Amino acid sequence: MLISLVIIHNIPLYIPSAPLLFHLAITLQPGDFLIRNLLGVDPRQGAIAIGDRVRKGQRLQFHLRDRETSADDLRILLRHYTDSEPGQPPTTAIGALMFSCLGRGYGLYGTPNFDSQVFGQYFPGIALGGFFCNGEIGQVGAQTFLHGYTSAFAIVHRAS
Repeated sequence: MLISLVIIHNIPLYIPSAPLLFHLAITLQPGDFLIRNLLGVDPRQGAIAIGDRVRKGQRLQFHLRDRETSADDLRILLRHYTDSEPGQPPTTAIGALMFSCLGRGYGLYGTPNFDSQVFGQYFPGIALGGFFCNGEIGQVGAQTFLHGYTSAFAIVHRAS
């Protein structure tokens, strides 16, 4: 079980009161979430502990990590980046680095090299190097965060 902090329009979303939450017409999209570990629960205190600071009124959402959703999210983000279907890469990409969480790979997908193979579908013929991490640096909106359970890519382009 994981928990996420909702990030929308490049700022964390804070809701001053619970009734206001039901009046907001916000549609959450892939990429609007900053996933954090659920560290513990204390039912006597009615408290949960997560791996980040949470402000009063901040919107949280629980997530279950599964291979199908993870694979779909990877494909959605790569398709969005390339603005194309698999096999049609941006012509300026000349290489890439992938930083993938230790919690992904064979343990999540049941097959080795899953993320790099999906990357290759969207960037065929583009050289890819990288390594497994325990924390990946990447963006949610225009802010940079330390992530977990993700693959972060640095795509290299020719200078204009």
